[in-house]
Amino acid sequence: MIESYIVSINISKRKGVVKEPVQKAEIKENWGIIGDAHAGNWHRQISMLSEESIDKMRNLGYELKYGDFAENITVKNGDIYKLPVGTKVKIGETLLEITQIGKKCHTSCAISQTIGKCVMPIEGIFLKVLKGGEIKVGDSVIFYTHELTNI
Repeated sequence: MIESYIVSINISKRKGVVKEPVQKAEIKENWGIIGDAHAGNWHRQISMLSEESIDKMRNLGYELKYGDFAENITVKNGDIYKLPVGTKVKIGETLLEITQIGKKCHTSCAISQTIGKCVMPIEGIFLKVLKGGEIKVGDSVIFYTHELTNI
């Protein structure tokens, strides 16, 4: 079990643009964040990136804010991209499951166009929603790499 917390929740109305921070969001089972362009009935309903991954790019001299990598949820917690696919993630009353680590970068994304380099394809994780509910900035995020019971 690894514990973390949400530092930012980010949404956008269309794909291929940076996401804008919000204080809270409603997550719908088998869909994603209500109002976000990446939500839908597929395996990448929600994207997540750690602040430490963003800091790697900031340390190269780039000024970056939450949502610039089009991540839905930014957490404070080191190397989440090293967690295995299938890891369950509990945020408040919600339950998510990691379905993919990293992704193929498309050159038309806003961050790639702006600075030519992106950490999301390597260190971003993608999740599907097993149980919906509300999440908010500051919520605890618990990653379970073993079977969960009584949730």
